[in-house]
Amino acid sequence: MRRRAVKALIALIPLLLAVPVHADWQLDPGQSRVQASITQLDGNAPQTHHHQVNNLQGDISADGTLRLPLRLSQTDLLTRFGDLPPWVGLLANTTLVTLVAQMPPERLDGLDIGESMVETLTFRVQTDLINQEESVPLRFTREGLNEVRVTHAEPMAMDGRALMANSTVRTVLSLLGYQEIDEHVPVTLNALLVNR
Repeated sequence: MRRRAVKALIALIPLLLAVPVHADWQLDPGQSRVQASITQLDGNAPQTHHHQVNNLQGDISADGTLRLPLRLSQTDLLTRFGDLPPWVGLLANTTLVTLVAQMPPERLDGLDIGESMVETLTFRVQTDLINQEESVPLRFTREGLNEVRVTHAEPMAMDGRALMANSTVRTVLSLLGYQEIDEHVPVTLNALLVNR
């Protein structure tokens, strides 16, 4: 009787290994960033400046919802202003906007090490001032058992005219000295999803 129980357990092991495990995928803040290149047109000659959003944080829930909150403190903007009043520190850590998309975690779980796939995610941005969607083709590459690198699958750019049309963004850019920018703002994404 005991041997039968042991045999039954041994027979179950391959079945348990075959069941897909839904990983709890999260962005590694230390290895996840976005860079935007803004070309300033209001000077004597066009000048391109690079700005970064570092320490990207977010996760993919079991139902496939990817949430990516963005805070002012994640940008390099505050360091460019120099000394700021203490109340700015409170604002800096407040979530300004959250990007939301659907990404089934089983698609990541199914990647073999070294394998890549391209998924076009539709990010929704919803705040009091902004309500828009943007489709972004992203490349997911499995680098290790618990690591998936995320980059853009094709060149990405934001519309400089749309940025300047947003009063909040325009205020921040004008504080940085931008009065007129190029309509083409290239964006580079390099992020790492890890299975926690």
